[in-house]
Amino acid sequence: MTKELSPLTRSEDDRRELIVWAVACAERTLPLFEAASRSDQRPREALVGAMAFSRGELRIGAVRQLAVACHAAAREAQTPAATAAARACGQAAGVAHMAAHSRAVPSYVLKALALAHPDDPDVLEGERAWQRAHLPEGFTDFVDPAG
Repeated sequence: MTKELSPLTRSEDDRRELIVWAVACAERTLPLFEAASRSDQRPREALVGAMAFSRGELRIGAVRQLAVACHAAAREAQTPAATAAARACGQAAGVAHMAAHSRAVPSYVLKALALAHPDDPDVLEGERAWQRAHLPEGFTDFVDPAG
């Protein structure tokens, strides 16, 4: 008997493809976290683990643990921008477990950038355009169901 997947989970192949995009988005905010928490490697480790999952080198459970640690780093972050950046990384790693985590990545990335660049709305528009341009084909309605 085949286990039916929830539409929020998607197939493992879908999650491997989607996680690459989610990591690429989150990586764009990683410098904001690392500038505020220089010695804390948990968000970077979560992204490295997520990419290992995308290549079939790390199992879901291990990546989930990295995502949980990343969210702990977010709670300990020194600035609101660093918190949002760590959340983006944690959600990106969470895609290994459930594809629906990809839906939170863009908003955390935008939040981190808005906090870091409060007087530059062009940064946010550029980021939105980048996210849309790099989202793998077939995932637009899943990641952004409102369009």
